[in-house]
Amino acid sequence: MNIGDIAFPHLGIYLENVPKSFSIFGFEIAFYGLIIGIGVLAGILMVVHDAKVTGQNPDTYWDFAIYAIIFSIIGARVYYVVFSWDNYKDNLLSIFNTRNGGMAIYGAVIGAFITLFVYTKIKKLNPFQLGDTGVLGLILGQIIGRWGNFMNREAFGGYTDNLFAMRLPIEAVRSHEITEEMWAHVTEGVNYIQVHPTFLYESAWNLMILILMLCYRKHKKFHGEICLLYFGGYGLGRFFIEGLRTDQLLIPGTELPVSQVLSLCMVIFAVVTDVVVRSRIRKGKIAAYQFVKAVPEGAEANESAEDNSTEQ
Repeated sequence: MNIGDIAFPHLGIYLENVPKSFSIFGFEIAFYGLIIGIGVLAGILMVVHDAKVTGQNPDTYWDFAIYAIIFSIIGARVYYVVFSWDNYKDNLLSIFNTRNGGMAIYGAVIGAFITLFVYTKIKKLNPFQLGDTGVLGLILGQIIGRWGNFMNREAFGGYTDNLFAMRLPIEAVRSHEITEEMWAHVTEGVNYIQVHPTFLYESAWNLMILILMLCYRKHKKFHGEICLLYFGGYGLGRFFIEGLRTDQLLIPGTELPVSQVLSLCMVIFAVVTDVVVRSRIRKGKIAAYQFVKAVPEGAEANESAEDNSTEQ
């Protein structure tokens, strides 16, 4: 394989010279950043659409998105640097170089939710309602953004020969992410590793969670339940997918992957909280949420005119 090639042999897919970046007027643009940017924009557009459907003010979400994007990026980078400090401690300026990756989605999620609670506190809005709408865009951004890892030849798992096995040239990946098991399958004349495409697993899993969230959002019992569905659904999938990855960020002083521990905590939190809140609703302590589709502007006037013409 050439250094730019990527293959899925059992699917019959062989991609040649897949670039990590491209140039416009002499300016180098990384596909990683471009794809994440597309994911962010797509997520915002989905959130704005859902706000209209549920009778919320779309401008609120455009405004919130500005702050959420900034602090999510900061959170993603801080999270990654904190749990891989040895790679940055001798060259602090490298902390600001993200062209080769080094962003952690959980850091972005933490940054986004902190921003959510601060923003809604200042604006005197319901954080749980905003959260239910916002997570739709968040997970869509993750679905698309994971393909940035594909372009960067990163976020893959250990050796596999399953249907979705992915082959990457050894020279195209970071050496510390190649495990002994992978090396054991690198025979004479072979210059590639064959791995779990965990970026693909996560993207596909998140797509299923998004579909579930879209189908269920009109049937939710309380504001915040779609957030819990995100926490539980994403956390469950990430717990197992993280166990496959070779680039795990570990809790200092342990062999525990921090993202796997956090995923398990998210699942437990989501299940327990949902059970407790639903119990309070059944006991009449909290009013259940009822979905009411927003009436488009001008529709009420049109309906009124039709009623009048009927009466005449």
